[in-house]
Amino acid sequence: MAEKIKVLLDGEEVLVKQGSTLLDLAKKHQPKVANDIILAVVNGKLRELPREITKPCEISFLTTGDKVGKKTYVRGLVFVLIKSVYEVVGSENIDKFLIEFALGSGYYCELEGKVQLTQEHIDKIKARMKELVKLDLPFEKRNVPTDFAREIFKKHRMYDKANLFKYRRGSKTNIYTLDGFDDYFYGYMPPSTGMLKYFDLHLFEGGLILQTPSTKSPKKIGEYKPMMKLFNTLQESNKWAKTMNVETIGALNDIIAKGGINDLILVQEALQEKKIAEIAEQVANSPDKKFVMIAGPSSSGKTTFSHRVAIQLMTHGLKPHTIAVDNYFVNRDDTPLDEDGNYNYECLEAIDVEQFNADMLALLNGERVEIPTYNFKQGKREYKGDYKQLGKDDILVIEGIHCLNDKLSYSLPRESKFKIYISALTQINVDEHNRIATSDGRLIRRIVRDMRTRGTKVQGTISMWPSVRRGENENIFPYQEEADVMFNSALIYELAILKQFVEPALFGMDRECPEYIEAKKILKFLDYFIGVSSEEVPKNSILREFIGGSCFKVG
Repeated sequence: MAEKIKVLLDGEEVLVKQGSTLLDLAKKHQPKVANDIILAVVNGKLRELPREITKPCEISFLTTGDKVGKKTYVRGLVFVLIKSVYEVVGSENIDKFLIEFALGSGYYCELEGKVQLTQEHIDKIKARMKELVKLDLPFEKRNVPTDFAREIFKKHRMYDKANLFKYRRGSKTNIYTLDGFDDYFYGYMPPSTGMLKYFDLHLFEGGLILQTPSTKSPKKIGEYKPMMKLFNTLQESNKWAKTMNVETIGALNDIIAKGGINDLILVQEALQEKKIAEIAEQVANSPDKKFVMIAGPSSSGKTTFSHRVAIQLMTHGLKPHTIAVDNYFVNRDDTPLDEDGNYNYECLEAIDVEQFNADMLALLNGERVEIPTYNFKQGKREYKGDYKQLGKDDILVIEGIHCLNDKLSYSLPRESKFKIYISALTQINVDEHNRIATSDGRLIRRIVRDMRTRGTKVQGTISMWPSVRRGENENIFPYQEEADVMFNSALIYELAILKQFVEPALFGMDRECPEYIEAKKILKFLDYFIGVSSEEVPKNSILREFIGGSCFKVG
């Protein structure tokens, strides 16, 4: 008879048979939770459910309603999609099947090869995916020598993966097999295909959209709403990455290893400057525009971008003045609280909207106005003689998270506003099947900036990141398609630079704290990159807002 082991499950003592799996325990615990259990946390470490329980431990489960659980769900669904595409289209007709980027509630994917995707293909792929889900097939994991993994993926003509492993330091690599089909995934997988019931497929702009549920509604697929402005911006960035032959981490490492990183930095920075110049020209050619409204999520580089736009506007004979909406925060005592009882600086109610509109309307009417400065230490607005008055050639460059929301600037005529959405939209992926989430890149930026300018430890930045993300989902992303233009502030080389700044702090974290799970994920991810010195990064680069050394006053 098998020996019994005591484990602590969500604070409750439970007896389990030695050698039973986390999946066995999860099945017993499932009726107690609303969403599907997909991963476990054992003694503070993420674990896949097929793992055996061999000794006393503390266990908690993650579901598809958790952020990490949702990512695991998507990862498994992507594997099912890839296998189905190869079966329906035929591997002989596929050069690459690419998981390109997130787009709304879905993921845009492209097929490179001898065939063009049609609605008939989509219908067959979807049907095959449903068959695989119904079969409830296991995702089998095995640890193999890295060189052997490279040979496997060369054989499958997945050359991006083979190139990625060329720079892998570890001698072993985990690969997954689904019904005889091998692949590599950055991150954990579900136990089997059976729980991946909720998805949809759409033919879209020559590729396809894999639509997935949200963490709020993990068992529901809503109506898909195309986001064409965001799609076109992401496609433009991807096209440039393809032109430069640097679509993946392995390709970037090739450039670094061959000594070509300085040229890549110069070309990428020149491309961003060209885009900023084009935006400024659009504004200059619209004489009725008096307010350039810039919005974007955290760590997009809004402040540096606003300064660079202002400089380009000067080349057209305009006189720009930059204003941060943060200077119109209400006094701290009047700031709304979030669901956790903390000050909610992300909501519109944290801004003195009435005063902002009164000042902006007065400026539009040619009046002289004193602009406030917010004292973040004291939590109060101050007036220090910063007077502005708009003449014929004057224009205001305003940045803040609510700038695309007309409720912020309700009194200003729409024709007087030029709206810009800025975000760091990662255009490089791990390999053809593993994308880099835009939010992950921004989190790394924020960790580096918070340590340098605010003295915030990594643990603090990681712990508040979920509330920042909630604020973005509520106050920024719903308005992004209303922008007149979009600007991608991500730099294709930046993670190789940021690696040097963030790794020491991540390694120095307390490994017992809850935030270390995220820190460990970032460390594993950064291990893919060859590190690069920041010396060649230009002083006006958006990256300087985070690593320091900027020629602008950006913190």
